[in-house]
Amino acid sequence: MNLNTLLAGLVLAFAATTSVKAATVTAAVAANFTKTIEEIGQAFTEDTGHTIRFSFGPSGKLFAQIRNGAPFDLFFSANEAAPKAAIEHGLAMEDSYFVYSQGVLVLYSPTLPVANNAMAILEQGDFRFLSMANPRTAPYGTEAERFLQNVGLHQTLRRKLVNGESIAHAFQYVVTQNAQLGFVAKSQVVDPASPAYNNGEYWELPAELYNPINQGAVITKRGEKNEAAIAFMDYMKSPRAIEIIQRYGYKLPE
Repeated sequence: MNLNTLLAGLVLAFAATTSVKAATVTAAVAANFTKTIEEIGQAFTEDTGHTIRFSFGPSGKLFAQIRNGAPFDLFFSANEAAPKAAIEHGLAMEDSYFVYSQGVLVLYSPTLPVANNAMAILEQGDFRFLSMANPRTAPYGTEAERFLQNVGLHQTLRRKLVNGESIAHAFQYVVTQNAQLGFVAKSQVVDPASPAYNNGEYWELPAELYNPINQGAVITKRGEKNEAAIAFMDYMKSPRAIEIIQRYGYKLPE
C-alpha cells in the first residue's frame, strides 16, 4: 500500500467517524421534563458529539402528532400509557421501552404558606384560582385531579380550577399569579433558574394519595436505525444523566 492510498483511507475513516458524531436525533418530550432533558441533552452532545433537538408539549398531544407522522425519533412521555399506545399502534419499538423517571407532584404558591398549611388552605378555599394541568391530556393533571378526589375536595374546588394545556402552562398561571396556587411538578420549583426557586412555598403531595407518575420513553419506528437515537436512550441510563434527573426532583423507579 502506497502513502497516497493510506492517506486516502485515513481521510475516509475520519469522515465516517465525523458523520457518526454529527448525527442528529429529534425527541418529543413531555413539558414537565423540559429543563431536565435540556441539561441532559447538552451533556450528551459534549460526551458523544451527537446533536439532539427537542419538541415539548402535553404527552397526549405529542402522541397524536406521532400518529399523524410527526418526524420524531424518540418519545419521552409523562406517563406509561402514551408510549405503550405508540407500541400498540406499530409506531415505536417495543424492546426500547423503559421508565426513565417518576414525577413528583407539589402544591406551589408564591404568596400562600402552603409548606405547613396546604390542606387547611385547600379546605378553606380562600383563594380565587387553583391551577393544574389538563387531566384529559396531561398525566400530572390526571394525578392532581385524583389527589383532589382522594381527599374529598374535587367537587368543592371544581369552580376554582384553572386547567393549563400542559404542566408548563399550569406553572405559568401560578408564577404569574393569575392563580394563587397550583399543582405543578417538583422539578419546576427546585430548579435554581426557575422563577419559583426560593420564591414562595411548596408542599409535596403524599405519594399514597395519587398514582405513581411513571414516565416512559420509546424509540419510534422512525428512529429505529438512528445511531444517535439509540445512543441517547442508552445515555439516559448513565450516571451523569441519572444525577441530573434526581437533581431536578425526580425519583427513579425501584
